[in-house]
Amino acid sequence: MQAQRILTHTADPSVNRIDGFEIAEPVAAGEVLLAVRRVALTTNNITYALFGERMQYWQFFPSGEAGWGIVPVWGFADVLASRAEGLREGERIYGYWPLATHLRVQAAQVSRGRFVDAVPHRAELPPIYNQYLRCAADPTYREHDEGALAIVKPLFTTAWLLADFFHEQHWCGARQLVISSASSKTAYATAWCARQLGGVQVVGLTSPANLGFVRALGCYDRVLTYDTLAQLDAALPTVFADYSGNAGQRARLHHHVGANLMRSAVIGATQFSTGARDSGLPGAKPTFFFAPEQGRRRAEAWGGAELQRRVGESQGAFLQRALDPVAPWLQIESHEGLAVAQSLLARLARGEVDPRGGHVVDIGSTHE
Repeated sequence: MQAQRILTHTADPSVNRIDGFEIAEPVAAGEVLLAVRRVALTTNNITYALFGERMQYWQFFPSGEAGWGIVPVWGFADVLASRAEGLREGERIYGYWPLATHLRVQAAQVSRGRFVDAVPHRAELPPIYNQYLRCAADPTYREHDEGALAIVKPLFTTAWLLADFFHEQHWCGARQLVISSASSKTAYATAWCARQLGGVQVVGLTSPANLGFVRALGCYDRVLTYDTLAQLDAALPTVFADYSGNAGQRARLHHHVGANLMRSAVIGATQFSTGARDSGLPGAKPTFFFAPEQGRRRAEAWGGAELQRRVGESQGAFLQRALDPVAPWLQIESHEGLAVAQSLLARLARGEVDPRGGHVVDIGSTHE
């Protein structure tokens, strides 16, 4: 079977090309062939690319070509062929896909609600990315909400787990939470979750161009632009959630707050910069927050079903507000085809996409 994928330059996510590849047929025992249908493209995917080597994101769907990788995306697929017991053709599946038209998986641990891709090269990778949800058994799934779910579900999970981590740590003794790249969806979802939990003032940092949008969200107690950072109260114990990945901005925050910076968590990379970062900065040393690890800890403590219930309930309330018909935070924009996805990926990498938009791409037809 002929299939297509988008290859992304591992050193520059704005450089992409469409590539054809062959999928061998038929599927073997235990295998499932899926057609990727509807996926979201956000700055989260650019983070996957920028941290592709460091966090092993390129290893989920190996391209086989040196210097080129396949960006992972979240969304929906259909089962085209199955020789895995319990999984039937035509099922709608939610999960983590290559930016491609098709994926073959080795289905294991098949239950009513989910299964795991047990293909050998994914065995040592974070298990949260290897789980696939069967939509017919997912209480949070609504067909008419697929676009919103493709965009929000992975971003919100990261936001919820970060806020949960800080809250579990009693905000590390801080009285204010500062969030960079405040216009990004994961950032304002984090702000929303933090305000639901209470206990800190939430401050957003954004560019002058996005100031009006971020203030209008109402998620933040206060919004500052990067060039007005000096207005931040440096006397307050502070925790920092860095979604921009900009080394210069992070250094300015550290020097401004100094010893009152109790925790500096790097999560995203919407404005990623390279070089000798973070050496000798005052305050807490910047550390990478890996949401799947917090998810693993909570699943072990509460059970996977209880973690899913808590995140799902909170996500439902967030979506209701984000999609409010009078004053929506999120305006879903639908696209079709890999060529459009290729262009959109490049624009996201260059920071050219309006934060108000949520982009969903229909990769293939529902008929093979």
